[in-house]
Amino acid sequence: MNNNSRDKILAAVKKNQPPAGALPDLGAFITPAPASLETFRKVAEGMGSHLLEIADEAEIPALLQQYYPNMQQVITTDPQLHPQAATFDWVTGDGRQLQQADLAIVRAQLAVAENGALWLTEKELQVRVLPFIAQHLAVVVDAATLVPTMHHAYEQIGGPQGGFGVFIAGPSKTADIEQSLVLGAHGAKSLTIIIKK
Repeated sequence: MNNNSRDKILAAVKKNQPPAGALPDLGAFITPAPASLETFRKVAEGMGSHLLEIADEAEIPALLQQYYPNMQQVITTDPQLHPQAATFDWVTGDGRQLQQADLAIVRAQLAVAENGALWLTEKELQVRVLPFIAQHLAVVVDAATLVPTMHHAYEQIGGPQGGFGVFIAGPSKTADIEQSLVLGAHGAKSLTIIIKK
């Protein structure tokens, strides 16, 4: 196809665009019901996550040592969360420098009760591949950030932002046609959610 044909096609597409319309009102989906920690717990645990409630972040290192003993390489975006976290420059590179990571510990901006999802951005992760390449993942989230639905979450997130963001719900899993569930198929084998109340 030469440039002339391409230009004709693009001009025809541009000429025949449907008229712009208002976006649908989603107000009916945004219920005033408060976010329920019990709903979040039930959904998240149903997807294979493990939930721990804490009153103080000083409890986190001991809890992680209890639930994840003998981790050779621990990566965290906040060294206060794990005293034996790796000190090498794991942020620089194309992600392959993290392929030996046994445990990644990160913070989430918010949590969603209806589906157990956690919202993480490049700001929290520092390296996009971190939650997907580590063998195990621990996410710290404040209970005050819990929202009831994804509609509430998108309201809080706002419009398009620069960089990367991802909702994570449960450990990596897949199931075949015979309904055999495999955890850790293409990402973290376990997800521990640490909720600060």
